[in-house]
Amino acid sequence: MAFGKNIQTYFEGSWHQGDIPVMRAADHGIWQGSSVFDGARMFDGLVPDLEAHCARTNRSAKALMITPTVEAGEMVEIAREGLKRCGKDAAVYIRPMYWAIHGSDLGVAPLEGVTGFALCLEEVPMPDASASTTLTTTQFRRPVLADNVCNAKAGCLYPNNARMLVEAKSKGFGNALVQDAMGNVAEAATANVFMVRDGVVFTPIANGTFLSGITRARHISNLRAAGMEVVETVLTLDDFRAADEVFLSGNFAKVTPITAFDERRYDHGPVTKRIREMYWDWAVSSPL
Repeated sequence: MAFGKNIQTYFEGSWHQGDIPVMRAADHGIWQGSSVFDGARMFDGLVPDLEAHCARTNRSAKALMITPTVEAGEMVEIAREGLKRCGKDAAVYIRPMYWAIHGSDLGVAPLEGVTGFALCLEEVPMPDASASTTLTTTQFRRPVLADNVCNAKAGCLYPNNARMLVEAKSKGFGNALVQDAMGNVAEAATANVFMVRDGVVFTPIANGTFLSGITRARHISNLRAAGMEVVETVLTLDDFRAADEVFLSGNFAKVTPITAFDERRYDHGPVTKRIREMYWDWAVSSPL
């Protein structure tokens, strides 16, 4: 099921209009969960970090033992070709995807060298600059590399994220602040997380339990280039309760202000607003 509209799909060397079928019933990816994807964005005629998202698609495939079959540069060109078919002012979610087709070793391990690839473009509006959400705790934790493929943007990880999100929604909140196995904050259910205290920006240190996002890295780079202090460190739930500002960082919305964490309330503060402005100023350097 798509979550956008006006969908275009690149599959088997051609562009197709709509949400076309690309998997078969016996494909390894559908019954053994061997699928990876990534997400980039086009908005205002800009495609920030498209190359980085395509390159991560191939890294994710390798982490899941799927053979990548499209070079990152070629993937970028496929995406750019399809985006030119979209409206000039369209906001588009760009999703390259791989899945294994055959299995080996009783069907469980992906068979090397036989891979499905598709790239889907969906028109999805960018959230408004003032769009915010709220956080609560969740009983579910982020896995570790010893028991799951935390180093890939893999489809098999997302049912756990869904449990976190559904639990948060059932409590009347928009998202969940998620802990790792040690009880420290890792990220939100759907994005990386930052907090601001006394003008300093903090974010959980990348410890292998979550993907250290491309947009996360871009915010850190922009902040440091502007002379602002960013600290990657171990953070607890209490650290977030003591914060002045909290925001989420992800490809879909880039910056999402947090207005509450359980009973704690936050303003949509000046640092969060500035970070969004800096991202948009930087993104101008990435035209389609």
